[in-house]
Amino acid sequence: MERGIHTPGPLEGTIDGAPTIQTPSRAEHGPEGVLIFSLFLLLAALLPSPAYAQEKMWKELNTKLRTLYQQGRYAEAAKVAKEALKVAEATFGPDHPDVGVSLNNLALMYKAQGKYAEAEPLYKRALVIKEKALGPTHLQVATSLNNLAVLYEAQGKYAEAEPLYRRALSIAEKELGPTHPQVAASLNNLAVLYYLQGKYAEAEPLYKRELVLYQKNLGPEHPDMPKVLENMAELYKKTGREDEARKFEERAKAIRSRNK
Repeated sequence: MERGIHTPGPLEGTIDGAPTIQTPSRAEHGPEGVLIFSLFLLLAALLPSPAYAQEKMWKELNTKLRTLYQQGRYAEAAKVAKEALKVAEATFGPDHPDVGVSLNNLALMYKAQGKYAEAEPLYKRALVIKEKALGPTHLQVATSLNNLAVLYEAQGKYAEAEPLYRRALSIAEKELGPTHPQVAASLNNLAVLYYLQGKYAEAEPLYKRELVLYQKNLGPEHPDMPKVLENMAELYKKTGREDEARKFEERAKAIRSRNK
C-alpha cells in the first residue's frame, strides 16, 4: 500500500538569519577617535560574528547530512546529525525551533537504520519544542506529529499513530484550507493506517477525498496519480469489488504509459 505522492518524515530545511554585529559601547573623543570608531564599525560589518559562523556551520552540516541521507549512508549521516544538533543547541539555545529541526533530522537517521527506540525521544522532544515556540497549530508542529506517527506505524503501534495523524490533518485543514495538497497527503496517511488495520470502511472515504484533491491540484494525468489510483484498487480488492478495482488499475496503467 503506497502513500500517494507524500514521503513522510523528510529532512527539515534550515532557517536563514541575519548576522549580529557587535559594536563597542563608546567611542574615543575627538576627530581621531571618531575616525578610528568609524573604521572599527566598518571592519565589524565586514567580519562575521561568532554566532553567524556557528549558524553557517549548522547549515553546512545540514547540507552534508542531506547528501548522505539521499545516498543511503545513514550511519555516517547520523554522526553529522549529532554534530548539527550540538551546534544548534549551542547557537540557538535548547528550546529554539531550529533545535527541533536538528532533533527531527537525527531521529530520521535512526529510523532509517531501524533504531526506533533511539528515534522516538528525539521526535517527541522536537514536537514539544515546536509546540512551545510556534504554537500548537503551526504547520511545523503538524510535520513533527506526522513524523512521530510514521515511527509508531512502522512498529505496528497503530493506536498511538492514529491521534497524531488526525491532529496533523486537522492542522493542515485549518492552516492551509481543506483543498490544499498537504491536506491530501495527510488524508492519505490516515487512510493507509486504517487500511493496514483492516478498517476499510474508515479508509475508503479518506481515499476518495484524497483522489479528488490530487486530481484538482495536480491534474488527472499527473505522474503521481497512479499511486493514488492503485491504493483505491487495493482497497476495492480487499472488499470484494474486483470490477471497480480493475478500472482503477487500468486507469493507473494508462497514465503511466502516457507519461513515459
